Amino acid sequence: MKNFDVNLLRVLAVLLEERSVTAAASRLYLSQSAVSKQLAKLRETFDDPLFDRQSKGLHPTPKALSLAPSIHEILRQIDQLAMPSKFEPEKSQRTFTFDLVETAYTVTYSRFMPSLLKQAPGISINSRTWSDESLNRLLRREIDFGIGIFEWDERAKSHYLTIPDELNSVELVRDYSVCLMRKGHPALQEEWNIDTFLKYRHLEVTIGGISGWLLKEVLDIERKQLDSAVNMSDVQSAVKLCEQSDLLMCYPYSAVKALNMDANLVVNPLPIKLEPGGYSLLWHRHFDNDPSHKWLRELIIGLASDDEILRDA
Repeated sequence: MKNFDVNLLRVLAVLLEERSVTAAASRLYLSQSAVSKQLAKLRETFDDPLFDRQSKGLHPTPKALSLAPSIHEILRQIDQLAMPSKFEPEKSQRTFTFDLVETAYTVTYSRFMPSLLKQAPGISINSRTWSDESLNRLLRREIDFGIGIFEWDERAKSHYLTIPDELNSVELVRDYSVCLMRKGHPALQEEWNIDTFLKYRHLEVTIGGISGWLLKEVLDIERKQLDSAVNMSDVQSAVKLCEQSDLLMCYPYSAVKALNMDANLVVNPLPIKLEPGGYSLLWHRHFDNDPSHKWLRELIIGLASDDEILRDA
């Protein structure tokens, strides 16, 4: 490996993540032919094809997979050498990127953003809605942070154990869902149990960044289902409809409290045993020693972390 170009390792790392020359070229801001030439050099250097071309893209060889951990560690160490040893928030113009579920704005941004704007007036936050691709975006280090909802309930698909090992996570707010109904609802005159809960029709709220609810997953396991009358994406409109009808509405309690949406509604616990989950801050381990990244995540964890929701349970 005499006169080896370390930049080739970056190309290999991106190819291992993307499994596509086209996608890798786009991320690296190179032409496809340039990436193909560098892949040829890598194959010669390591005396291995590294990738086999298949109908759905590139499939890494055992040799390429064995190289991956060492490559990521080498690149992490190189990047750390270029990092400034000191971060001065009041002078920074950095833009941080977030993917987060819609309800996280209310329960986290309102807690840390005022302090961030005061301490670092030049910093910008670029946010977009959490999606099925957000974990991959974190793994590819395309974004700085994610704030997603993960569950402790063993029946949940989005369990904390599903978070990839390459990512660090800190739970910010523990949360659970409650059932909202209008004052004077006929269900209030009945025993509050699963039969009463399922007897009435429901108003479902689709929140940006959440593809499914733990409640529905558990009901599916028990071969039960909600009688959904309407599905809405605007929370305020959903609350008004809930106040004016006999529809039941399930929603995270943290958001109910933060938006003070229970003024004309009765809040009941769900009549089914569910372990509370929570909003978690996620980031790639690659950023662990980045001074600016560390400053922001410590600010978020210090100001947005709270066990208040559990104390109200």
